[in-house]
Amino acid sequence: VATPLDPRHRLVTTKYNPARTWTPENAVGIGGAYLCIYGMEGPGGYQFVGRTTQVWSRYRTDPPFEPGSPWLLRFFDRIRWHPVGADELLEQRADLAAGRLPIEIEEGSFTLAENRAFVEREADGIAAFRARQSAAFEAERAAWAAAGEFDPRPEVAAPASSLGPAFEVPPGATVVEAPLSASIWRVDVAAGDRVGAGQRLLTLEAMKMETALDAPFDGEVVEVLVGAGEEVVSGAALVVVARRAAG
Repeated sequence: VATPLDPRHRLVTTKYNPARTWTPENAVGIGGAYLCIYGMEGPGGYQFVGRTTQVWSRYRTDPPFEPGSPWLLRFFDRIRWHPVGADELLEQRADLAAGRLPIEIEEGSFTLAENRAFVEREADGIAAFRARQSAAFEAERAAWAAAGEFDPRPEVAAPASSLGPAFEVPPGATVVEAPLSASIWRVDVAAGDRVGAGQRLLTLEAMKMETALDAPFDGEVVEVLVGAGEEVVSGAALVVVARRAAG
């Protein structure tokens, strides 16, 4: 996580809501006032601003990685960014992974007193920048408010019966329920599909993480009670699966 030493270079952005469940390795994003490099793929909610080479070595510690330290960046490191083309970036990533890319690393020092002196010298320009930034931010907040972004969102209520009064679970069938409150990320089956034990039925998303729900046995999907994008609470009925007759 990093932030510019010069306040006039400091961007402020919102995070995504909902956040992504997947972010590519070596992506660069900004959330709030902080810049982050995603050392490996995973969830995330920062706004993308660029891509870079590896800052985490999973296989080896050839230079510029130090023995015993698979991470490239250290506390108080200062990073300089350079524009490159897409093909050039891919070549640099491959060369870095193979230990062939020289990274320009210079020894330096950071003095808080010098940084404070710099901020004082540039106080007028910094104040003007912050005034423009504040006005832009307030205008954006007003737009969010007008769009209803700050309106309270009602909690999803647990239905008395997700199956409905007219639906009866067939003998030998099982209702697959939500293990947690989440949104339906993806539905992989439909009524009438034959499924094997362990086959993916659907995927939930909560707190940037995916939760896969699989068929408990070989059988047939009787009913799918939810659709992609719906919000469900813990214990809600999602899919009804009946056992497949022997033979």
